[in-house]
Amino acid sequence: MTSVFSADGKNVPCTVIEAGPCVVTQVKTVEKDGYKAVQLGFAEAKEKNTSKQMMGVFKKAGTTPKRHLAEFKFDEEYNLGDTITVDIFNDTQFVDVVGTSKGKGFQGVIKRHGFGGVGQSTHGQDDRARRPGSIGACSYPAKVFKGLRMAGHMGNERVTTQNLRVLKVIPEHNLILVKGSVAGYNGSTVLIEK
Repeated sequence: MTSVFSADGKNVPCTVIEAGPCVVTQVKTVEKDGYKAVQLGFAEAKEKNTSKQMMGVFKKAGTTPKRHLAEFKFDEEYNLGDTITVDIFNDTQFVDVVGTSKGKGFQGVIKRHGFGGVGQSTHGQDDRARRPGSIGACSYPAKVFKGLRMAGHMGNERVTTQNLRVLKVIPEHNLILVKGSVAGYNGSTVLIEK
């Protein structure tokens, strides 16, 4: 993340995202595939790390191998090998950004769910500072219900941040600045949707 100053002098936190150039590697049609979409490729990849099947796809599109592929539904028509740049976001005010959150590993209830621990209404326990407390009822229902907030794996899941304001589009560097933060570590790959 970084920040930029608005026209009225306020410091606005924002995230800088490199959004292109993306190459159309496949065009899905209703007749052939059952639905209409465009597959885009982003970031160069080495040929030795690309399978022969995918090399055929890239050769058909007339492009070099790409590291990341994603499908999008567009209203406009695109042909194989077309290049899509950040210019498609010029008239857009808000976007949704999909990313993978940072993995935190196995975490307890205080970090994972924000439990209080001793000192914040823990029914008088004094020897178990960061434990979850009671988790079930008595002989009925004699089980722990699904979805109970307990310790477990935290992070490393798909997160969509909706309605982020587009602050600026820099076409010469294929950059887009969106207000606020997006899921993922620095340098991770995200999807931007109108």
